[in-house]
Amino acid sequence: MPAIELTPAQRKEHRAAAHHLQPVVMIGADGLTPAVVKEIDAALAAHGLIKVRVFSDDRTAREALLGQIADELGAAPIQHIGKLLVLWRPQPKQRAAEAPAAEGRSARPRVVKILTFSKSGSQRAQVKKVTVLGNQRLTAGGLVKRAKKRPNTTSVKKRSQGT
Repeated sequence: MPAIELTPAQRKEHRAAAHHLQPVVMIGADGLTPAVVKEIDAALAAHGLIKVRVFSDDRTAREALLGQIADELGAAPIQHIGKLLVLWRPQPKQRAAEAPAAEGRSARPRVVKILTFSKSGSQRAQVKKVTVLGNQRLTAGGLVKRAKKRPNTTSVKKRSQGT
């Protein structure tokens, strides 16, 4: 599978997005083994944009490794800086069963687990199950808050017109 060709502008966007990422795969002294290729493929499928750290001092070998990985896995080589390689491959479309729940949100009640940690840290966290309705949300502190009703206010223009 050939490597994906990107425009410089697309490559720049992916470089910027990869700036904060940590390496998810590390290539050691054995080089590019089938197990490493499998891990890189799984990481690309899960994340799309990944960093790979190569423990090799030979710059030309690292550049060749980047090209080989990109060709073998159908990915786009984004950047090679020092011992880090950045690769991108578009993520496959999710099936309906794997679609995130946020897309099919509804107002039905749902049960949410709240963990309460002890202050000393020596005891186990307490698990409390709370039912959250569709018009409620859970705060960071573990409180359930209702959505506020908006008052039926009219604009200044409509009030002046008398409607």
